[in-house]
Amino acid sequence: MTATPPSESDCVEFVLAVLDNLDSCEASASAVDRAFGLLSDQRRRLFLEVMRTYGESLTLPDAAEEVAVRETGCKVTNISAERVHEVYISLYHDHLPRLVDAGLLEYDQERDLVSPAALR
Repeated sequence: MTATPPSESDCVEFVLAVLDNLDSCEASASAVDRAFGLLSDQRRRLFLEVMRTYGESLTLPDAAEEVAVRETGCKVTNISAERVHEVYISLYHDHLPRLVDAGLLEYDQERDLVSPAALR
């Protein structure tokens, strides 16, 4: 029998911890599925993490910049404007609408301002 590689072991432990928490959670199966769907994308998780870390409204360009920093592990000065723009576009067109619809974030399009509605 071979030992489970650390990443697989971490995954197993995480899944077991989630299952333990689900046992004590009173959320419906559809709510759990929707939550896992929202959390299934790394960029969306990073976006939520950024909004939760700051705990206040940010412009979407600032949030995109911070997501790019966390994705790359580089300082913002070492990230190309094109990369930040690509993150901005994906947040604007894909991730932000999903998170707004879920009630996690609020968005003021006129000011391009994102607020952590349910993350406070």
